[in-house]
Amino acid sequence: MKFGLTVPSYTWPGLDRKMARLVTKDMAKRAEALGYDSITVWDHLLSAPGLYGGSWMDPLMVLSCVAGATETIPLGTHILVVPLRHPVLLAKELATLDHMSEGRFIFGVGPGWNEPEFTAMGISMKERGRRTDEVLDAVKLLLTEENVSFQGQFWQFEDVTIEPRPEKYFPVWVAGGSRIPDPLSPDKPYMVKSVMNRIAKHADVFTVRASGKLEWVVRDIQTMRDYLPTTGRDPSTLGIAHVQAGYVVDTDDTEKALSRQRGPMETIMGTNRSWEHLQGCYLLGSVSDIVAKLRILEEAGIEHVTIQPAAPDMEQVELFMDRIIRPHFR
Repeated sequence: MKFGLTVPSYTWPGLDRKMARLVTKDMAKRAEALGYDSITVWDHLLSAPGLYGGSWMDPLMVLSCVAGATETIPLGTHILVVPLRHPVLLAKELATLDHMSEGRFIFGVGPGWNEPEFTAMGISMKERGRRTDEVLDAVKLLLTEENVSFQGQFWQFEDVTIEPRPEKYFPVWVAGGSRIPDPLSPDKPYMVKSVMNRIAKHADVFTVRASGKLEWVVRDIQTMRDYLPTTGRDPSTLGIAHVQAGYVVDTDDTEKALSRQRGPMETIMGTNRSWEHLQGCYLLGSVSDIVAKLRILEEAGIEHVTIQPAAPDMEQVELFMDRIIRPHFR
């Protein structure tokens, strides 16, 4: 199982330029030196209290800093809320990022769920799924062909050529999965068919979300594997990834670990969800507890886990590698 670092570009209380450099450049350099397999970013335009305590810096701008600070490590959006973005402008931004990083970009996408973000952009959240599908269609055309014309429900354009285009279209990671019901989100506690269709059509990799329960993650993977043959796709052609967050305390005392993890986790995740809920979703508890959770995910078939440390703290980058990843999964 591979492990990526999601840089904590969260708008942390007291965020200043020094901290911004830490999370976008210094952490990225250290992650590459330590042997992480990818660097990714999360995306929220506005505060998202249904799941989180705040928002994140702009993901593509953060990745441009990461690209300039690193040499070979793959980097990507994990997860970019694409229905908020115009496909022509997005295609130009992604092509530039891929070009400047010498072909290292991973295009991780999702439809979003936080209604105020859609309202601010003058978009109905009821359109999020259809807009996501349309963006995926349009961006791929724009970055694989010249003189592209497109007549969609939401976007139309004629004779558009994006330059530079990638030498090879980048991997597409499509997010989805069950979520514990919450009045601040319309997402369901099961895999929705429209999401499964999106994954079947567009995804090189299915990114299973962590906002349900651990057993739901396992269930969602099997649901998707069972569904793919009905679309004519071989399940073995779909990679499986997982987006996670956590905080390592160097102890095998579960209660001691949880007492230290609660503050940073509730800062990044907010308090809309209970502490017990957060423990069920994320990489918390002792070192042994975290390893045991990751073993379950590995046995379920997850091939790549990206982890966002729940603090802008370089020590967390080191601890995840030195206490979790290297001794148990390398």
